[in-house]
Amino acid sequence: MTIFIRAVGSADLAAVRRIAVAHDVLAQWPAGPDFLDCERAFGRLLLGEVDGRIAGFGGVLRRGGLTHLGDLFVAADRQSAGLGRALLDGLLDGADRRVTYASADPRAVALYVRYGMIPREPLLYLAGPADALSTVDDFGPVPPAEPADDAALVDLDGTVSGGSRGDTLRWYTGLSTVDGYRTGDGYALARRVDDLVQIGPAGGADPVASARAVVAAGRRYPGRRLLISLFGTHPLLPALLRAGYRIDDTDTLMSSEDGLFSPDRYVPSVDLG
Repeated sequence: MTIFIRAVGSADLAAVRRIAVAHDVLAQWPAGPDFLDCERAFGRLLLGEVDGRIAGFGGVLRRGGLTHLGDLFVAADRQSAGLGRALLDGLLDGADRRVTYASADPRAVALYVRYGMIPREPLLYLAGPADALSTVDDFGPVPPAEPADDAALVDLDGTVSGGSRGDTLRWYTGLSTVDGYRTGDGYALARRVDDLVQIGPAGGADPVASARAVVAAGRRYPGRRLLISLFGTHPLLPALLRAGYRIDDTDTLMSSEDGLFSPDRYVPSVDLG
């Protein structure tokens, strides 16, 4: 068996997306461009060929000196054959500060540990109605979410997420379905997908400011269903559960060192980190 790792070219995207669809990671991206285009443009998107056939891919995005591993997928008939390790060798080359959100697959967790990333805390994917946010009053008065320009969003995000990623955020806010908001010392981005709205990345100068930013942004979408990703230590988690939100899925935050960012004041994007 011969494994060959290389960068994804434009002619490879259809094959890469077929693997992504098989792993159900493009369901919230019904029309292009999608996060794979972002990884290819501003990070690193690699594919793995096995005996001349594209059988897997992986992608990273960077926030300052932090490298976020967003994707690592291998076709079902080529798993446990060393392709994942070969992709990680290329994706993480030169990356000292590493982070990923690992699924519950024990093989993936073990692989990431071997690449220096240690499990830190759960990441929970919540879903619920925007209208239920009217009952969330744990954080005092919530200032309105006002539309924000890219400069403000890039600045706030860089102080909360672990590093600056201006190109990535400008690409994201350039999508017709994405809105950016500021709430004093907090910020939130929201992406509309049919009757759903994904909140994140978002955050604030402290945990309360982060929670207020998410609540304020979510209230901009009455009648919609919100998707919000929260780390286990974020103070908004119990408040949303009391408001009737449910946990649809969980991952685990894994990183090469503790403290790369503050999970209690950062709300990640599912796809951008």
